[in-house]
Amino acid sequence: MISKGINGKGILSKLLEQGVRILLIKECKKISNIKIDIISSTTQIIKGEIQKINIIAEDINYKGLLIDKVKLEASHLKINFKMKTKELYFKNDPIIKFKISLSQNSLRTTLLSNNWNYIGTMTTKEILSQSKLKNLKIENDQFLIKSPEDKNAINEEEQIEIKTDKGKIYLKNLNYNKTFQIPIEEKVYIENVNIENNLVNIFGNSSISF
Repeated sequence: MISKGINGKGILSKLLEQGVRILLIKECKKISNIKIDIISSTTQIIKGEIQKINIIAEDINYKGLLIDKVKLEASHLKINFKMKTKELYFKNDPIIKFKISLSQNSLRTTLLSNNWNYIGTMTTKEILSQSKLKNLKIENDQFLIKSPEDKNAINEEEQIEIKTDKGKIYLKNLNYNKTFQIPIEEKVYIENVNIENNLVNIFGNSSISF
């Protein structure tokens, strides 16, 4: 998804990359190892256009949502860039293709946090018929979740399948055949989701407003 940049970048491209970096740092509570690649000619940049931009970052906290790694790609952006302050504004709401990777620790911390625990509560109510999420694990590339009201053996968790359909993400309790649609914004379209090496990888696209 992330394509190789061009050699011999002009000063405007480098300045724009700094502007994007500043914007990302401003939008996120935490973000590390940011790599930005702007592919555009000097003429396009002067006209306020970016042909393509690729971004990779790690260890992100975006509004309390913890993300281990993200890859972003957007094309044909209309911009307003103030060179003196390196402030960057988008004139259009770009469509961004993304790959988001989430670890067990990131998911568990997010779903048990004050900002996001409502999703964990909704999930356990719908697919476990319980009131609250107690724990979440990723083991052998599968979800295992447990509620505090579980009367089963101490170490027994419910096996949960994750899948996509028509742009949405669903969790399914394989033991009781119960399914729950994770609430996401309408502008976000999920193309695929998988668990690989105990990381949840989410692929999709969305329009972004800054």
